[in-house]
Amino acid sequence: MNKTKYYDHNKAKKITMTPSQASKIIVKPHITERTFDLVESFARICFIVHKSASKPEIREAVSVLYNIKAVKINTARTIYGKKAFVVLENTEKARDLATDIGML
Repeated sequence: MNKTKYYDHNKAKKITMTPSQASKIIVKPHITERTFDLVESFARICFIVHKSASKPEIREAVSVLYNIKAVKINTARTIYGKKAFVVLENTEKARDLATDIGML
């Protein structure tokens, strides 16, 4: 019988990156009407990220570039590239970050 190996999140390696590496992972913010609603309603900000970026890399890149902690990250592959939906602690922090990066 083939045993499946699961990823142990507690033993994950700490990723250290420079701002130049982080800017290669996060390509640009994705700005649409829907993403405006996500900022206001669910404290989420959407970024276009590098196609091979993993969730821990995206989390570290957000913290390096914007000095903010991401609570949760969801990713999706679209025709625009790979999108990362970054969930922040509250809507105030999401609104402040969206203003800083020029979304609002």
